[in-house]
Amino acid sequence: MNSIDMTELLLETYKLADRINESEEVKQYLKLKKEIQNDKEAQRLIREFQRKKEVFEDCQRFGHFHPDYHKAKDEAEAFLKELKKHPKIRAYLDLEERLDYLLSEVSRTIARSVSDSIKVPINDPRELRRRRKGCG
Repeated sequence: MNSIDMTELLLETYKLADRINESEEVKQYLKLKKEIQNDKEAQRLIREFQRKKEVFEDCQRFGHFHPDYHKAKDEAEAFLKELKKHPKIRAYLDLEERLDYLLSEVSRTIARSVSDSIKVPINDPRELRRRRKGCG
């Protein structure tokens, strides 16, 4: 029986990570991240969204029973739509979603090559809902 050479396996893992980090998507993602950090309007929108999100999270602790739950939820969702109208933020979030999907697919491919029963973290809420419908 062959044993895994962990050093070789880790080296291959680092090579894969380097290839991903050298991709145009990652370069553009990091460029947009820096641009957003230096964009005063984007930073104002992000701070305002985080404030609304914190209010909603406070209400969420009590669920629908909190008197401001629906108002806080609606305000956070409405402001998220407003936030996504900013071109740099929208592009950044789109790239973030694509990179998240890529990394998820890499994880899933590795896990499934070992066994179908290995659990892989899921970040996409749509995929999470789809998988919860089954019993296995």
